Amino acid sequence: MTTKPLQRETQPAQEATPVLDVQSSVLGKKWAFTPTDERLAAGISQAFGLPDILGRLLVSRGIGFDEVETFLNPTLKTQLPDPSTLKDMDKAAERIADAIVKGEKVAVFGDYDVDGATSSALLKRFFKALGADLAIYIPDRIAEGYGPNAPALLKLKEQGIDLVITVDCGVTAFEAIDAGAKAGLDIVVLDHHRAEPQLPNAIAVVNPNRLDDDSNQGQLAAVGVSFLAIVAINRILRARGFYTAERAEPRILQWLDIVALGTVCDVVPLTGVNRAFVSQGLKVMAMRQNPGIVALGDVAGLSEMPGTFHAGFMFGPRVNAGGRVGESSLGARLLSTDDPLEAKAIALQLHQYNAERKDIEKSVLDDAIARIGENTGDAPVLVVEGEGWHPGVIGIVAARLKEKYNRPVCVVAFDENGIGKASGRSVSGIDLGGAVLAAKEKGLLLAGGGHKMAAGFTVARDLFPELAAYINEHVKEQLKGQPFTPELRLDAVLSLHALTLDLVEKLDRLAPYGQGHAQPWFVLARVKAVRPRVVGENHVSCFLQDSSGGATIKGIAFRAMDSSLGELLLTAGSAPLHLAGHVSINTWNGKKTVDFQIVDAIHAR
Repeated sequence: MTTKPLQRETQPAQEATPVLDVQSSVLGKKWAFTPTDERLAAGISQAFGLPDILGRLLVSRGIGFDEVETFLNPTLKTQLPDPSTLKDMDKAAERIADAIVKGEKVAVFGDYDVDGATSSALLKRFFKALGADLAIYIPDRIAEGYGPNAPALLKLKEQGIDLVITVDCGVTAFEAIDAGAKAGLDIVVLDHHRAEPQLPNAIAVVNPNRLDDDSNQGQLAAVGVSFLAIVAINRILRARGFYTAERAEPRILQWLDIVALGTVCDVVPLTGVNRAFVSQGLKVMAMRQNPGIVALGDVAGLSEMPGTFHAGFMFGPRVNAGGRVGESSLGARLLSTDDPLEAKAIALQLHQYNAERKDIEKSVLDDAIARIGENTGDAPVLVVEGEGWHPGVIGIVAARLKEKYNRPVCVVAFDENGIGKASGRSVSGIDLGGAVLAAKEKGLLLAGGGHKMAAGFTVARDLFPELAAYINEHVKEQLKGQPFTPELRLDAVLSLHALTLDLVEKLDRLAPYGQGHAQPWFVLARVKAVRPRVVGENHVSCFLQDSSGGATIKGIAFRAMDSSLGELLLTAGSAPLHLAGHVSINTWNGKKTVDFQIVDAIHAR
């Protein structure tokens, strides 16, 4: 089966060598080589016995000589930080350990996305392994919105809950957490979103993106923070003699598949410990130990070893679907159950919700494109709004619009009361979360937060025009007055003859890929797109042939039928093209072939 690439972001133009002098591709992007220190690349290749191209790729991704070994062989033994380096971690772990030992009633309050579901399920499995119970509360996206709310916390208190652990939310929920604390709840926050100078009234606030946290672990997803919390709690329980011959210490590494899923789907940088989480977690995932993940693979038709693509594009959307258009708790339930029959039933329900989500998404996307129109102007951020749009799909729509228009996008869905819920997606080089937090501090938002690549907020109708202008001004300041130029960074120009199975298998040593560690992207110069056709859900497939008519490989451009890229591939005929994209291995009936996945193109001169 052929797989789609993880998104490689365009970025503001920097001094870089142009590729084939392409200043504006069919998608309006400038092509430039990723800068590389050739002398260092040659030294790394020679010292570690690597092909020259791998040495260049490592250096271009910021890997120094002393980091090569751990980068190529990422393990938790070398990459896992001491949890105590995170601010408040010891305080949080002590409080949770006390609750476990004393048999207190504990609940986890999670976000409704994959990161929240995986964090909640991870803690649920840890408590269960200790013989302790943990209730899971996931708020309804439409009725309750994002993060802790006072009525939900007070309801948990009425149910006898002593301690609430918030995951993937809570760091800016000041009023709700204060209400819970005043009602007698102890609250521990495990989050990773951008924090403000003020912190909530909680027993402990563990967040590597706190302003006073110097752990240097800001790349962690919430599920990574939660895993470190389990390591810290486990260490305390071991020191207290909690584990005995009758109560064995749990094997926490068995849950790395859950950690990998949440880390990939939250699009955090796959660097440092995140790389080890995903690399090792995918190995655990392949062992098919988690009934929920197994069921997801079955309903999605997975027939190969799972990778970051499968986590991000097959498993993630289905886990998310419950929170978007169905029951918000389904994802956490799926990943925490040990019952294969229950897992299958939930996975099938999520699969159906995902199909419904696609239909709703298409309707909102078409409406948003119509509202934007032909003239997008020179604003660096597109802010588009609509009445009655389903808030569960606006994040996906923002991502689709970002791909289409090559700039950050915020999509705002207003309800009949004039309250707009929004989701934004950014591109490399623009901190959208920072702009949203600044708008919140200025009083333009009812709520808001996020990180560099994604953000969410709630805005009143009367403040929307001022908000849109403010976000754009903030981003203009980030760009220092320079226009935003979409730029596609590429690693090398290759011939079709060079795209051998041996080369692609060697390139796979650099996996896993994701945010912060881009998949290698190449240019095929002067090739022909032979027998192009539309396949599946508006993808364009063809065969790529060199100028001599010799070497031929399969090419595909995903979701390209309605774009200028798809139009070019379908109409180019025998005209030579320069194609940008990346390579992958296609396995079918036991046979492996090389595919080229096209992301941009231009007529060759």
